[in-house]
Amino acid sequence: MGYGELIIRSYDAQNDRAQVEDFERRCEVGPAKRVFLFTDTLGDPICRIRNSPIYKMLVAELDSQLVGVIQGSIKLVTVHRPPNDLAKVGYILGLRVAPLYRRRRIGSSLVIKLEEWFIANDVDYAYMATEKDNEASVKLFVDKLGYAQFQTPTILVNPVSHRRSRISSNVELAKLKIEEAESIYRKFMSSTQFFPVDMGNILRNKLSLGTWAAYPRGESWGEVPSSWAMLSVWNSGELFKLRLGNAPLSCMMYTKSSRFFQKLLPCFKLPGIPDFFHPFGFYFIYGVYGKGPLSGKLVRALCQFVHNMASSKSKDCKVIVTEVGGSDTSRLHIPHWKILSCPEDLWCIKALKNEERDNLHELTKGPPTRTLFVDPREV
Repeated sequence: MGYGELIIRSYDAQNDRAQVEDFERRCEVGPAKRVFLFTDTLGDPICRIRNSPIYKMLVAELDSQLVGVIQGSIKLVTVHRPPNDLAKVGYILGLRVAPLYRRRRIGSSLVIKLEEWFIANDVDYAYMATEKDNEASVKLFVDKLGYAQFQTPTILVNPVSHRRSRISSNVELAKLKIEEAESIYRKFMSSTQFFPVDMGNILRNKLSLGTWAAYPRGESWGEVPSSWAMLSVWNSGELFKLRLGNAPLSCMMYTKSSRFFQKLLPCFKLPGIPDFFHPFGFYFIYGVYGKGPLSGKLVRALCQFVHNMASSKSKDCKVIVTEVGGSDTSRLHIPHWKILSCPEDLWCIKALKNEERDNLHELTKGPPTRTLFVDPREV
């Protein structure tokens, strides 16, 4: 059976929006052996890249039918390689191919076309993130397209309950002004891999709810406490919603029964699971950083504060998500549910310029950095 010519072109919001939304619904097919999340873009297919400095979405058509999509964004970040410590990077996300049209090189054609756009915009490196056990994605990018494994961060997910978390009375919390938060981030995190040069734009974005610091009670923030921690919060639920798919029947039954017993026996304070089967929003914690012997406990106090904020101020925030370096000890202090979290996310990278290929070994073969800045615009 023959097929027509594959056409890859830029997304046209006016003419393509409804078709892309329908395409995303038709692609709601996840792994058969585990739970997964569907994304509701709230009528805006490019919502996940709209806040990036430069972005683009491509669509693939075959016989006048939409069969694939991909998105990309470009920014300037810090990268540890001589002689420069800055590089322009392109981020790849949202690759989808219709189930009936897979294994026809449509996915690789979309990636290559997006790489061409990166190259035209003088991008040094392209990178992407996927789950480590996503064999199809790893095979495409690593085995076929020449990407190298770069980082294995940890994604931590904690459900939001109506019960307030108890924050230690030995901890003082302070909301930082944007200028102060930006100054501290640049001082302590600007040397980390992929720290965005436009950090101020992130903190000033309407989706960034603020930055908070924690330090021991009795000490002064203005005099550099013996221990301190900080983090910022991004309201991803304003961009898109999530919904759980492929959940086992036991999980659904436990979810409903836990909420029932919570109402029936509130005095026992039984833990309940939020309703993940209808679209819900989430907060993303980014810029987690701490110093001093008590920094881990202070990070935990900040996460508890964010939980209480989500519980009291948001109607549809069901989970709080953060992503930290795989060797970052702060992950041990961040509240999360193991069943919802991902211990090893996988970032892969590819040099798009000949002069950068020699530096790729240094980026991918060195020991992982403890501190990792995850841009909330790429979640």
